[in-house]
Amino acid sequence: QLQASGGGLVQPGGSLRLSCAASGRAFSTYEMGWFRQAPGKEREFLAAISWSGGNTYYADSVKGRFTISRDNAKNTVYLQMNGLKPEDTAAYYCAAHLRGSTWTRIAEYGYWGQGTQVTVSS
Repeated sequence: QLQASGGGLVQPGGSLRLSCAASGRAFSTYEMGWFRQAPGKEREFLAAISWSGGNTYYADSVKGRFTISRDNAKNTVYLQMNGLKPEDTAAYYCAAHLRGSTWTRIAEYGYWGQGTQVTVSS
């Protein structure tokens, strides 16, 4: 089970840190990803991190503004979001990479958690 939290209303240029808490002992063995979905749009890959945290990958749309990290001792993965823009408004989700080798491929993820809403508006 994955549970995302930390969303809210923020002004353009502001920051938020999302958390994704996992239950279960296998968390530290999974690569993890963050995604978002805006109304009327497809779910979009944002960032992924290896099980150790040593490797990360970002979508071009968030590279340089968002940072993914994890704390395996706390069974938690984070998404630090800086320089937020109105177009970042969406529901944000975390998921575990369960199969395959392509971090950007949504079909390779599972254990989707309940999303957390991020709204960027003045």
